[in-house]
Amino acid sequence: MGEIEVPDLPSTLFVDGGEILGPIRVYNKHNIFVIISDVPFDQYLAEEFALAIYEFCKKNAVKKIIIVSGMKSINQQKDPPKIYGLTTNPVLEILLYKNQIPKFLNGSITGTDAAIISVFRKTKIPALVLYAECHPFFPDPDASIIAIVTLAKILDVKVDTRDIQNEIDTLRIQHRTLMEETNRKLLPRQEKQGKVPQIYR
Repeated sequence: MGEIEVPDLPSTLFVDGGEILGPIRVYNKHNIFVIISDVPFDQYLAEEFALAIYEFCKKNAVKKIIIVSGMKSINQQKDPPKIYGLTTNPVLEILLYKNQIPKFLNGSITGTDAAIISVFRKTKIPALVLYAECHPFFPDPDASIIAIVTLAKILDVKVDTRDIQNEIDTLRIQHRTLMEETNRKLLPRQEKQGKVPQIYR
């Protein structure tokens, strides 16, 4: 396990089972690197984070990167979430075709995703971004499963998602309870402020 440093990131450490961990960690198995960040990045640090990722990839001769992210979507029909792909280089579009992943055609991208894409689209290291439809406010276990399964298929590795699937009903109940509590807290505030006009349809 290694760590990636972002110069202007405030000093942050995590402790897990008595072990001190940095906020941005790198795991490597079978020459597949996995980068995990336990801290969010604002617009000012996102580019520094993206550049740090690029320097790490260049140093370790990484041939491509895959980013897993979420696409905010409230699923009224309770259909399984969909996943879309976006590449910085046409060389990776074959992965979308082989794995039957529709291309992300229209929309806007901001924040850390935009920073990473902006950095890598100017380099020789191609990047693939997977966008799984997910709830805009709460953890979405269904989206997590489809993202993990799709990523595993692309990398040709086996990943066991049974633990998540076994807990999915419990997670849905927690999700519903959290949503109800949030709505109860927001409702009085919305009544005081009045109805906000709907801008986007």
